[in-house]
Amino acid sequence: MSIDSFLGIMGWMSVFVSLLLAFFLLTVKTQNKLANRLFASYLLLFIIDNIGIFISEDFVKNNLNLEFFRWTSCALIIPVFYLYILSVCFTDFRLKTKHLLHTILFIIVNIVFIVRVYFLNNIDKIRFYDHRSQMPEFYVFQLMLGLQIVFYSIGVFLVLKKYREIYQENYTNPKSSIFKWLFQISTVFFVLYYLSIAKNVLRFTDFESLWIWANVIMQFLALVVTCWFVLKALNDPELFRGINSKLQLARDILPKENENITETKKHQNELIVAQISTLKQYMKEKEPFLDPSLTIQELSNQIDIPVRDLSVLINHHMDQHFFDFVNEHRIQKAMSILKNPLKTDLTVLEILYEVGFNSKSSFNTSFKKYTNLTPTAYRNAS
Repeated sequence: MSIDSFLGIMGWMSVFVSLLLAFFLLTVKTQNKLANRLFASYLLLFIIDNIGIFISEDFVKNNLNLEFFRWTSCALIIPVFYLYILSVCFTDFRLKTKHLLHTILFIIVNIVFIVRVYFLNNIDKIRFYDHRSQMPEFYVFQLMLGLQIVFYSIGVFLVLKKYREIYQENYTNPKSSIFKWLFQISTVFFVLYYLSIAKNVLRFTDFESLWIWANVIMQFLALVVTCWFVLKALNDPELFRGINSKLQLARDILPKENENITETKKHQNELIVAQISTLKQYMKEKEPFLDPSLTIQELSNQIDIPVRDLSVLINHHMDQHFFDFVNEHRIQKAMSILKNPLKTDLTVLEILYEVGFNSKSSFNTSFKKYTNLTPTAYRNAS
């Protein structure tokens, strides 16, 4: 089997799997329809880019304007992925007119192609197509696509950083956190895109065989990643749960120094000490942390402290994320159960559910963080 045939087979497989996943995303029942539609759009754009591998040369040369337009669609792939990340992270995200700014590169390139390519006669179009690697328009387009990847990779990870900070200050349920999943998929995707930048450099060199093999490798990796996403989506369709992007971080709602006058600081410090004491006593007596989906808003309602004040109290004055603050109480409760000789019949799995966790991996990670031991090792040492 020739390399071209092998590349074509993998291309068809990638297209089929991507279409399957796009169909699943567009038809599965979910509250976050926008996120699914955006990722389906990403997959369809990926398919449009990918079909260039097995489109016949005759078809291309008979439809050159369509082929040139297909090239420009690449400029939409990364922006759509960025919008997808936003839509998954934040439940209040909606597409607005301002998001059309993400199509600027696509629009600019098409304007240039209208002036320089689309209205050429067929002979000149074929000449442009055959010598595209030497054409300045194509070279600049590839350069701008590379810069776009760098720009959006930074943007995506800044969004994930914000999501993680807001989540840790307001939520406690480890299972509902999608940060790990989004971080994984973003890392894998952008590694592939950075590799594609390196691959595209070969297009402008004389290493044609290396260019072909690079396409084979990239096509194989793209197929593997797409299959991986399909498996994740099918195995855990409820994976995605967003948060409100308007939630503020504690550092953003702290009063400025010049807003405080000296006479009030003593009173504020006394109030803070009293609130911390009340909070600790409430956590000890009422054990609200046993609720696996406890949020800072729910705790605020229970303890009658405004959510803004409670956020500052825990995240600033107690120097803990809400996530860690609650999990620390869960671990302390688990430690007392593990040490209790009357509860040796309880398994670790039963204990983790009893203290408010709903994920064994999250429980083990948190437990080891606080004790440097696994739950089983801690029980045996007690």
